[in-house]
Amino acid sequence: MLLKAITLICGTLLFGVVLSANEPDLGSDLRRAAIVGDAQTAKALLDRGADVNSATGLGKTALMMAAESGELETTALLLTRGANVNARTVAGCTALTFAAENGHIGISAMLIERGAHLHDRTRSGWDALMIASRYGITDMVDQLVYRGADPKASDKDGQNALMQAAANGRSAVLPLLIDAGSDLEARDKRGATALWLAAEKGHLDALRVLIERGGDVNALDNSGASPLIVAAAQGYEPIVNMLLEGGANPNIQDQGGVTALMESVSGGHNGLIRTLIEHHADPDLVDANGHTAVDIAREKHNDEARDLLAHRS
Repeated sequence: MLLKAITLICGTLLFGVVLSANEPDLGSDLRRAAIVGDAQTAKALLDRGADVNSATGLGKTALMMAAESGELETTALLLTRGANVNARTVAGCTALTFAAENGHIGISAMLIERGAHLHDRTRSGWDALMIASRYGITDMVDQLVYRGADPKASDKDGQNALMQAAANGRSAVLPLLIDAGSDLEARDKRGATALWLAAEKGHLDALRVLIERGGDVNALDNSGASPLIVAAAQGYEPIVNMLLEGGANPNIQDQGGVTALMESVSGGHNGLIRTLIEHHADPDLVDANGHTAVDIAREKHNDEARDLLAHRS
């Protein structure tokens, strides 16, 4: 509070200096007032003729700055004075996407009431729901879904809000999106599902939610890799265990013939070998080069893996 008070005082002093100048940059000062939530100064600037929609060279307006900073009073003032609620930056960001990114629910509600477009996308293809889901802002996701945001929309990489939440480990957001109609088995441009992405990133809680909600533990990406294969390649033991307990097939082979067992051996993740064997992983399968897991262990000088495979029960 003290820092904000000092900022407001500095902003007021700056305002006084600008007013005394011959050619005041009212738009610039309006944006500065919006950032710190100085509604009184913003009102005075607007009364003097400041353009409520003036923007920086990158297209960022005072309304966007107020929304980003969580300044409710200033946001209301700017909207009342005719701020364009759907103005966009060069990167395609809007006041609503800024509010969503920072979890300012009161402001997003106000923006939506004033006509903010729920489906506008940034240059990356993200809408407000995707952004809130990426950051795990549960209340914001709930609000946006209730207001009509589309949980099936996808970005330029083909990822929807559910995938983005899963890839970032935002487990609390996942049930909201699934209940809102998000497709568990939707694929991004790599062919990955939300569950596949949770396994790839090692997000155990997110993976648990997706399995409990019926996600396919054997969904394959465009290269034929399963969630188990990608998790084994990175040595994610808790993820591998959960996938196997959830019914993952340990003998799926990707387009190169590689199995989860081969990935474990190749990466030196020897702690996974016994677990995979116990779940009926077949060490005699061969990859596209005709190599078994034992062959790979030999090539990698992984003597421990070679011994484990030689003495499998």
